[in-house]
Amino acid sequence: MEDPQKPRPARPRPMQAGPAMEGRDGFDLPLGNDPQSIRRRIEAMEKVLERSFVIPGINRPVGLDAIAGLIPVVGDFITAAMGAYIVWEARNLGLPKWKLLRMAGNIAVDSAVGAVPLAGDLFDFLYRSNSKNLRIVKAHLDKHHPATQVIEQ
Repeated sequence: MEDPQKPRPARPRPMQAGPAMEGRDGFDLPLGNDPQSIRRRIEAMEKVLERSFVIPGINRPVGLDAIAGLIPVVGDFITAAMGAYIVWEARNLGLPKWKLLRMAGNIAVDSAVGAVPLAGDLFDFLYRSNSKNLRIVKAHLDKHHPATQVIEQ
């Protein structure tokens, strides 16, 4: 019979390389539940959805949200689910319900208007719901978890 006072060894997590998952181009995706790790995951998701690459000529950053929005119905559903991940992570940080509802509203507006053919594609290009949600999370973290602040360049 095991001794209840003796701590059990932790199980190793699959695909874990130290404190973070090693991504493409040396980008580390943190796995922890601390505010700093959650902040970095949210920033990474926002970058994928809103600022993955720059359109040459107009120097406008676009991401998966605008690109997938070109695919009728399915694209908007996928990007809404990815945006909901940001809200879920914000919930894990303990954001108040009114901020979570505001974030969900940003995603709902983006998905609803983005579903309209042609006009919705232009709206997806201009309206950045995930960037707005990132600002809400950053404001909360800067106030309640000042150790997570990062000096922006």
